[in-house]
Amino acid sequence: MPFIDLHGYGWLIIQGAKLTIYVGLCAMVMAIVLGLVGVMCKFSESALIRFLVNCYTTVIRGIPELVLILLVYYGTPTLIQDVSALFGHHVFINLDPFIAGTLTIGFIYGAFSTEVFRGAYMSVPKGQIEAAHACGMGRMLIFRRVLLPQMMRFALPGLGNVWMVLIKATALISVIQLPELMRNADIAARATREPFTFFFIASLIYLGITIGSNIIQQWAEKRANRGIIRE
Repeated sequence: MPFIDLHGYGWLIIQGAKLTIYVGLCAMVMAIVLGLVGVMCKFSESALIRFLVNCYTTVIRGIPELVLILLVYYGTPTLIQDVSALFGHHVFINLDPFIAGTLTIGFIYGAFSTEVFRGAYMSVPKGQIEAAHACGMGRMLIFRRVLLPQMMRFALPGLGNVWMVLIKATALISVIQLPELMRNADIAARATREPFTFFFIASLIYLGITIGSNIIQQWAEKRANRGIIRE
């Protein structure tokens, strides 16, 4: 059947799908780490730190992902080269698409994760924090033993949504020539002149990743809520 004839490009689509998942996982780990650091800064005693992290979450969430990817990959090297030229130094910077794309996506969704963790932090009963203070626990010990375990339980649904959006946003990295799923689907579509076939297959793969992720998320939420009595 012509519809399922991939003309030998099936391996290219599979490689792209693998890279998409890898980029998504790396970016999600970065987003979670930034989210945890961000929520600690959100409740910092320093007004300057709170101001800076609020600027981060507000600005990053207000700029389209595609603009930031292009700014980092194309704009940053040019800016550094132009500034270096002003001081008489001629440098050439060529960013790796994987590193640039992964770091940018992780940095973007770190802002969203920060807000997810902020909501989770506020859901932890304040009496437990006060009790930990009364027991002589320090700020970091309270965070590690009291806040973090409960925050992760409250944050799971929100982090699941962040992952769903993040994995779809990886398609934007195709504009910087990273051979992920969307880029490879476009190459195959142009070579065979069958855009519907390859883009439709790509959409099914994204849908499959989303469905699989949703199943894992539901399992994780059930496991995290074991022994919890719901009112």
